[in-house]
Amino acid sequence: MHPFLFQDKFTTFAKKTEPMTKYLRTLTVTYNTDISYKEIPLFRGAVLHCMGDRANLLYHNHTGENTFRYSYPLIQYKRLGGKAAIVCVESGADVIGQFLSEATGTILLGERELAFDASRIAPSKILVQTWKSTFSYHVFRWLPLNKKNYQLYQQTEGVIERVALLESILKGNLLSMLKGLGIYLEEELTVKITSLSDPYILHNKSVPLMAFNADFNSNLSIPDNIGIGKNASIGYGVIRQKKREVEQKGEA
Repeated sequence: MHPFLFQDKFTTFAKKTEPMTKYLRTLTVTYNTDISYKEIPLFRGAVLHCMGDRANLLYHNHTGENTFRYSYPLIQYKRLGGKAAIVCVESGADVIGQFLSEATGTILLGERELAFDASRIAPSKILVQTWKSTFSYHVFRWLPLNKKNYQLYQQTEGVIERVALLESILKGNLLSMLKGLGIYLEEELTVKITSLSDPYILHNKSVPLMAFNADFNSNLSIPDNIGIGKNASIGYGVIRQKKREVEQKGEA
């Protein structure tokens, strides 16, 4: 089925409540270029280098030399299936054509010059709202802890208490995403972590960051491959509905 011939994949399994709804547009551009997770910031830099001063604000979220657009990132740079990819959300999907029309057949990732052609362009439209039933998701490379709640996490001794803290942060990340997308729920958002990895350390610009992978249930319908939390624009906090994990095995 063509992605624009949208059939609500959640309707079969859930009965609607009466929240404010929004059909969220996404456009995922996947390239034939193999990259590592560490190269995602280099991929972003390569895109910006290609665009130069012509790059729309949504490509980089810089409003000035030392000022930023702090809202939810509408262009997100990813590694999907081992390949470089760009996930565009709402108006991000409207401006990505600028890059698609100007990109050459090669890209410079650090010191590596690689062939660079889009292998798949997948538009999608998902109804984002709360439902009476819940859906199962996986989030990986999630960075829930800032300086303040990192201290709180370290001071929390019990496993149950730590999971409850992370559930609260996850719920906050989702609500922050919704607010940035102009979606306000009339029904309460529910989040329940069902499986949690041990914390592990990732580095961004030589800064160590505590990351988690988690399975969770929520009554919110969420588009695949969208990012939440810190550094969502460069491949952190990527969410997928769990039934798709077999297709994406090895990504977490």
